[in-house]
This record gives sequence, structure tokens and C-alpha cells, in this order.
Amino acid sequence: MNQERTYRPVSGWLPLAFTLGLLLGGPLLVIYNANMDSPSPPLIILGVLMIPAAIVMMFGFQAIPPNDARAMLLFGGYRGSVKESGFFWVNPFYSKKQITLRVRNFETGCITTPESKDQMGKILQHKSRSSSRPSKVNDRDGNPIEISAVVVWKVVNTAEALFEVDDYEDFMATQSESALRSLASRHPYDSEDHEVSLRGNTVEICDQLRDDIQARLDKAGIEVIEARISHLAYAQEIAAAMLQRQQAGAVIAARTKIVEGAVTMVQMALEHLAKEQIVELDNERRATMVSNLLVVLCSDRHTQPVINAGSLY
Repeated sequence: MNQERTYRPVSGWLPLAFTLGLLLGGPLLVIYNANMDSPSPPLIILGVLMIPAAIVMMFGFQAIPPNDARAMLLFGGYRGSVKESGFFWVNPFYSKKQITLRVRNFETGCITTPESKDQMGKILQHKSRSSSRPSKVNDRDGNPIEISAVVVWKVVNTAEALFEVDDYEDFMATQSESALRSLASRHPYDSEDHEVSLRGNTVEICDQLRDDIQARLDKAGIEVIEARISHLAYAQEIAAAMLQRQQAGAVIAARTKIVEGAVTMVQMALEHLAKEQIVELDNERRATMVSNLLVVLCSDRHTQPVINAGSLY
């Protein structure tokens, strides 16, 4: 396991002045000695060597913007990482690997096309990312569903991100997709017995997803800040059937509420009639009244009353 080390670079302003002095002083020293009556060969050699020395020193300058880092390597050995922003000078023989520390987001189902260059270094195709396509996976009950998530992440350990995995961005994308599929297969899409479900317990599911992804990315030096499900639906082949089941459940729930209210209203009507002694009803007529009131209150259409114009009996 590669442990990140902090490298403290030197401010680049003083070395910059020294490098410019070498670039200007070398030619002037050679010209001055060449015009002398008795030139000094050591001074001429020194003036000639000052020019390549200044050129070599120029490769040590680094301008690091905020939330960027540079990993320093010397002949394959890791020397440390610079996370400070500013203008610095380091050993010109160091290999500098750039890595960003900015917060980034990734949506599962996206396909990233890397940047391609020719032999001369000219960019032939810029880096691009396709639109997200939801992943199709079976939930715990075996129902095919479509699901995708947005993962917010950043690099916190430059050594692990660069040296523990081959491509930390591709590693993060693959592991996030795998964790999302594993999470979806452990929970049902919807539940009626108050157990954790993908649709009904969004907060708990998102927390589990973040923890699952973080456990997979610890070795890559990546911190998962947030993970949220951005798309969740039944697959097209069962969407219509599941919609009918949801509609049936909604109708049953509504009817149950209507029946409860109707029974309460009938009870109130009978108690009010008996209390005010408006009419005396025997058991048969009480049952008839209850039946008629329930029909009126529970019907989904307007009732058509029939008026009895004759005797009550």
C-alpha cells in the first residue's frame, strides 16, 4: 500500500531570477572574454555551460492551480505530492504526474471516450462522455427494473489513486456500477409490509449505496461524498402490469376509506334519529335504511332516488 507523503517545494521566484541570470550572463560572459586581448578559456567554458544549465533548470518550474496536485517521481521512486497552489521550483529531473482534487460527479450508465492523439501529439478526438443509460437489473423479488445513480466524489490520496489502480476514474465508474447492481438486487422495488424498499426508503437506500461504493473505493484513495438514485422504474416489459397492480392497490385503499366513512355516517344518522325521536324504525326497516344509505354513500356514480308516493306500509 502506497502511503501519501507531502512534498514541500521551493518558491519559484528566486530560482526564476537565477535562471534568467544564467541565460543572460552566459552569452555576455562568452562575448566579453572573446573581445579581451587575452581570453580566459575557463571563463568561456563557464559561460557556455551556463546556457544548458539554465535550460535544465527551466524544467523544474511548476504553476499549480487551486485543488490540483502533483506527484513527484525520481527514476521511478515516489518522493511525495505537492497539494499547495502557487508557483514553485522542484528538481528538474522529477517526473510530475498531475491529478485533480476537485469534486466531480459521475452518473452510472455513462460511457466515457478517452482523448486520442497522433504521434506528433495533436489531439484527434477530445474526451467525451455519452448520456446516461439506466442499468437493467432484477430486484430481490425478481422483477426487472431500470436504475441509475449519481455519485459525487473526489481524490483524497494521490499516491493510492495513481499507484494502486491502473485508471482510478475507470475503476470508480466500474465499482459504482457494480455496487448499484448489488444494492438493487438486495431490496424489493416496493414493499407493503414496511420493510426497506428502493422506492419507499430513498434516504436509507442512498446511504447504503454511498457506504457500499466507499468500501470498494477505499483502496483507490477516493472519497465518496454523496450517492443518489437519479432514475428508478420498472422495465418496459412489466411496466404496464405493475401499473395495473398499483392502480388496483390505490382503488382498494380508496374504497376502504370510503366504506369506513360511510359506516360512520350511517351510525351517526341512526343515533341522531333515535335521539331526536324523529321516527321509530323496527329491525327490518333499520336494515333497509342502512342498506340504502351505504349504497348512496359508497357508489361511484350519482344515485337515482325512487320516491314512494303511497303508504309507508
